[in-house]
Amino acid sequence: MSRAFVREPDGDEVRDDLPDKPQSAHPNYVTPGGLTALQAMRDRLRAEKEALETHKDDMETKQALPHVQRDLRWVLERIERAILVDLAVQPRDKVAFGAEVEIIGEDDKRRTYRVVGEDEADAANGLVSWVSPLARALDAAAVGDVVLWKRPAGEVELEVAAIRYPEK
Repeated sequence: MSRAFVREPDGDEVRDDLPDKPQSAHPNYVTPGGLTALQAMRDRLRAEKEALETHKDDMETKQALPHVQRDLRWVLERIERAILVDLAVQPRDKVAFGAEVEIIGEDDKRRTYRVVGEDEADAANGLVSWVSPLARALDAAAVGDVVLWKRPAGEVELEVAAIRYPEK
């Protein structure tokens, strides 16, 4: 097949063929704080896109703009798919989405985790995704219950010491 009439990119052109970031197959449950964070990300990306579009001739901008556009498409879809969970109606005596759970491990150390949306998860800061093995092990547990957390490193028994529901 002849390639005589196929337009090839010039050396200073940047192609916008970045694949979209994948979306989770799980429902996008979010806390009020999680939704606020997604909206802030959207606003930041829109401002960044607008700023980049004013300098379209700059090579660095040409390279950055497709990434910002892709990230903006991703966050817009995350917001569109967001299911805001009203923490005020969550059961106070059981672990559910949005709960802050204090657990006692086999080492007798107390740790606190909060069950949040996938986009909010930050394990180093005690925020675990509702689809994580830890959150699934704690789901529907009450104070005093002992649950089995199935981890790649081995199973661990955890006792639920306290359950709280923060406002945000």
